Amino acid sequence: MSTENPIPENEFERLAALKRYNILDTLPDHAFDDATKLVSYICGVPIAHISFIDESRQWFKSEIGIGVSEVPRDISFCKYTIMESKMIEINDTFLNDRFKDDPNVTGGFKVRFYAGVPLTTPDGFNIGTICAIDHVTKKLDENQRNALSIVAKHVINQLEVRTKNIELAAQKKIAERAVFAKDSFLANMSHEIRTPLNAIIGFTDLLAQTELDETQRDYIESVQIAGENLLLIVNDILDLSKIESGNLTIDSEPFNLKKTLKHVYNLLKVKAHKEVEFNLFLDADMPDMVIGDQGRLNQILVNLIGNALKFTHDGDVTVSVKKIEETEDHYSLRFSVKDTGIGIPEDKLNSIFERFTQAEESTTRRFGGTGLGLNIVKQLIELQKSEIQVKSKEGRGSEFSFVLSYKKADAKVDSVKTISKNELGNLKILLCEDNVLNQKLAKSVVQNFGFELDIAENGEEGIELLSKNNYDLVLMDLQMPIKDGYQTTEYIRNEMKSDVPIIAMTAHSLVGEQERCYKVGMNAYVPKPFKQAVLLKAIKTVMSQDADHGRRRIIDFSILDEMACGSPDFRKEMIDLFLDKIPSQTAQLEEAFKNEDHDTVKKLAHNMKSSLDIFMLTDLTNCLSTIEEEASLGEFTSESADKINILHCGIEETVKILKEL
Repeated sequence: MSTENPIPENEFERLAALKRYNILDTLPDHAFDDATKLVSYICGVPIAHISFIDESRQWFKSEIGIGVSEVPRDISFCKYTIMESKMIEINDTFLNDRFKDDPNVTGGFKVRFYAGVPLTTPDGFNIGTICAIDHVTKKLDENQRNALSIVAKHVINQLEVRTKNIELAAQKKIAERAVFAKDSFLANMSHEIRTPLNAIIGFTDLLAQTELDETQRDYIESVQIAGENLLLIVNDILDLSKIESGNLTIDSEPFNLKKTLKHVYNLLKVKAHKEVEFNLFLDADMPDMVIGDQGRLNQILVNLIGNALKFTHDGDVTVSVKKIEETEDHYSLRFSVKDTGIGIPEDKLNSIFERFTQAEESTTRRFGGTGLGLNIVKQLIELQKSEIQVKSKEGRGSEFSFVLSYKKADAKVDSVKTISKNELGNLKILLCEDNVLNQKLAKSVVQNFGFELDIAENGEEGIELLSKNNYDLVLMDLQMPIKDGYQTTEYIRNEMKSDVPIIAMTAHSLVGEQERCYKVGMNAYVPKPFKQAVLLKAIKTVMSQDADHGRRRIIDFSILDEMACGSPDFRKEMIDLFLDKIPSQTAQLEEAFKNEDHDTVKKLAHNMKSSLDIFMLTDLTNCLSTIEEEASLGEFTSESADKINILHCGIEETVKILKEL
């Protein structure tokens, strides 16, 4: 073979173009292997390959009949092919002066026929070759030559698509991290706001229960309204964080629909301007009791009606609910909120449901609000498998409507027996809390209930007091110095072997926190700032002997039952398979994550998703998607670490429920 080692004039740019694709030393790929097989078949040859040529070697991305991954560049045939703009075809190497004495012609691979097409990038750089090689002389016909050129273009297209997908994945990850950073910031900021807000609202409520003159009462009510408005904003921010992470669930409990609607009406009618007629029309055929999420319906209606009243200064605001369909098991109800207010410009109708967006830039200045309400309403309705509709004309008013489906409930639902504070007796309660204002507030509230209260500044003090005294209940702040609420609860449950009821109290309402509280052994969860009625209800719940301590995950078997096609054993087999595989795979995933084994994490996360999807564990599947994406990019962040923790808790809880079944 000639000792000539030709180098393209644009070698520096050519190598830069090659490296841009990040293809060298990558794992086998079906798309490239299929192209190589196609070349072998079209040309009828035993040897074919797709290769890329860097500074010193020819590296085979895919090959048939070669058996090695690379050869030195200076002994390759293809170093000449990349010098050309079109196919090189050597019908008989014995008759070619350049190759007739080459070791791979006289021996080695015994190359007698060679056809090579340069792999040319869209910007004109030959970065590699696609070749057909035979041990006998051969001549390609025009169709074979055209086909070989087409396959070469296909290979370049694959590289372009692959590169663009990687770039898109990276951009998507950057966008997701930006959203995560923003939501983490919002959640952390809400915690900082909630801590002082807890004291403001709590002490204001206590002050309102004392003897006040008319002016003082007016001032206190103004402070209460301001505190409630601020709390609504904070709760909106937290709900956005929960919705995005897939951790906001829709409850399914019996509730009195008519009472709920009348309560919302009575709550909001005080906000109506004097010139506005505020009406509530309920279908005479509408059910009293249904099964669904009362709290989320309240939230949707308060947002929509609140907006209608805010933007309507004369005319009327009408809320109507009509039954549009009834089946054996369900009611379908159409909810409508209609007003004669300022209306929405037609070009803004599609954007009003976006975050922090209002119909006009001046709206916030004139009417107040964050622009979060409609975004949350839209997502809450979509979580209940429905859509919100809007009709509006600027200056003439708007109508928002949606249809929700509720399960039927028994006409008479036994009311849960409430326990008054007198029936609870003189409870002795331990509060673990490091904030002085919150200590003072809790002491006033608890004593107002008629209970005794001891205070510990941190978890260690709490453990010491628990070891010396008998307490009926512990109120546990989660964020304390020395020992936080989680560590303290674990010690109480595991070391002290105590089953004293523990209620978590925190201003840090991050996604996954409630589940973690229940996992370590807490019995209830009260977010700050708390309402006295909410805290008392939580105390009653955990002190009730028949109370179901701890909220349980609801597992949806609808997909599983659909797959079963009536087979009674199928569900059991699938549950057994889940219990056998998923806990061990979760442990392997956690171990691989600790070792930063990105390939193993990616493979396990991808495989586990299908199993979790069968059991409709959407929040856990979302965690796995984030983990898989970060593994694909070869970089783990605090986001994936957080998802690993949430996944661990969720799998443990799911396994426990499935074992009980």
